[in-house]
Parts: sequence; C-alpha cells; structure tokens
Amino acid sequence: MKINFEHHQTAHCENGVASNLLLNKGLKLSEPMIFGIGSGLFFVYLPFLKVNFAPGFSYRPMPGAIFSKAAKRLGIKIKRIKFSNPAEAQKALEKNLENNIPTGLQVGVFNLTYFPEEYKFHFNAHNLVVYGKEDGKFLISDPVMDYTTTLTEAELEKVRYAKGALPPKGHMYYPTYIPENVNLEEAIKKGIKDTCKNMLAPVPIIGVKAMRWVAKSIPKWAAKKGTKTTNHYLGQLIRMQEEIGTGGGGFRFIYGAFLQEAAVILKKDELRELSKEITAIGDLWRDFAVDIARVYKNRNSKSDIYNQLSKTMLHIADLEEAFYKKLRKAI
Repeated sequence: MKINFEHHQTAHCENGVASNLLLNKGLKLSEPMIFGIGSGLFFVYLPFLKVNFAPGFSYRPMPGAIFSKAAKRLGIKIKRIKFSNPAEAQKALEKNLENNIPTGLQVGVFNLTYFPEEYKFHFNAHNLVVYGKEDGKFLISDPVMDYTTTLTEAELEKVRYAKGALPPKGHMYYPTYIPENVNLEEAIKKGIKDTCKNMLAPVPIIGVKAMRWVAKSIPKWAAKKGTKTTNHYLGQLIRMQEEIGTGGGGFRFIYGAFLQEAAVILKKDELRELSKEITAIGDLWRDFAVDIARVYKNRNSKSDIYNQLSKTMLHIADLEEAFYKKLRKAI
C-alpha cells in the first residue's frame, strides 16, 4: 500500500501536515498561509500547571487548533478520530491507506526512532502523515524532516499511545471535503482578526498581558526560588520558544511570510510593512533566547541579569501590543 503523496519539509509540524494533506487533495496553500488563517500566533502562561517541573508556557494554541480553524475558515471538513484500543487504531489507519487516504497522526516525540537523540523529549503534540505501508513498515512523511522515513507497527503504536501530558490516544485525522472554490480573502481576514483578539485579550494568562506577567515574574523567581530554579524555568521558557513546535521567534518569521502573501491577495501594502515589523520582533525573541541560554549555561555572571531579562521581555511585549493594534486597524 503506497499512496502517491508529495513530501514537503516545513518549519512547523502541524502547518506542514495540513499543507501536505491539502496539496494531496489538489488545494495548494503554503505553510505560512495555513498558519495565518489558522491563527497560529499565540502566547499563554499557566503558572499553576507544571510541565517538566516548571510553569506552563506556550507560544502556540492547543494541538490541532491551527488546522481546525484554517479548515473551518476555508470551508474544509476534517474527520478526527481517537481510539482507546491500539489494535483498532491500526486497523482504521490501514483501512484509510487501502482507500488511498494519506492520514495525519498526533504522536509523541520521545520514541520517534528517526529523530536525532538531542531532539527527543516528552512532547505529545507532534504531527506526521502516514502515506503507505510496505514490508510491514508504515511510510512516514514527517514535515520537519527533509526526507520520508518508516516506522514498524510496534514503533508507530508506541508513539500513537505515548503517555504524559496531551496523550495522543491514537488520534488520526484527514480532510473529507474541500470546496471547489475557497474564499481566501475572507479566511485571511478572519484569521488575522482572531490572532489580534487573542494576543490583545484582557485576561492575564493569554497574549501580551501573559508575556508581561512572565517578564515581571523573572526577578521574583530569582528572589524567592533561587538561581537554580529560576534558570530551570527560563530554560523551559526558551525550550518552548525555540525547540517545541517552532515557538516564539520562528512563529513570528512564519507570520511575517503570511502577511507578505496576504498583502498581495488583499491588496494592502500596510501588511507588507507589518510583515517586516513582526519579523524584526522575531529577531528580538531569538536574541532573548540566546541571552537566557548564556545565563542557563553560566556564561553570563552579571548580577542584575534577571532584571535585564525582565526588561527585554517587557520591551518585546510593548512592541507586540503596538503591532497587533496596527494589524487589527489594517484589517
């Protein structure tokens, strides 16, 4: 069983799976376009939720939300199924392959045998496509890899039923209906408006306000919890930003590319200028990550470093708030 499926490498797994699955059905949308329409830019701070013994930070919405929102705004229907029984999950996947349906899966990263060791960690919201089965092995298109690969039945079952936070539970999904004509202009506007609404939300755990909460917490962690714990929290912050799901800096570069495409489609030159602005903010997030990495590795011994990191993040939050207000006005 092997489906004629085009593999394209992308920066983020969920965008990539969505883009590749839709391309297989004849709808060509870039990764940035999926990301922008699906309102992929996000920030949430959950201090009461501990992940790897640190507060919950995320630069992305819940797994599946980007593709689901993009599909809804484009008039596309997606079928999603979870299975309590691994044997049933495999049977359903194989039936899809027999029916020539490439299928998206949510999996855990830690036991993906083709991942380099340094990228293996307990994260259960990774996405990939299964597009066939040969010699007892499933054919895998993982969009963060530059080549296709394979997993045995046992290996695939292990990652489909990974334990811990956000367990996949055999989750598989695939598009079942794509309209002949999609209203790209309207979908872009809805995606942008939703992103601005989320990032400018009045509640403290979401968007720019959440960024400020984290920024102001950094010196407090240092004073109350000590250097070791604070550095662990900061390590988690930049891991979520730079390693898990592309995150802060990378997401802003993707969003900049989306706004470049949107400027052409909507005929709005101000979106092109805003594209440059969010890309520059992405550079600042990357610099912020480098500064934290130096602290984490004890290469920065400045006594006031935690206050400096706090000020840097507050500055980024100010720039982002101004950006989303301009973007909302432009739409």
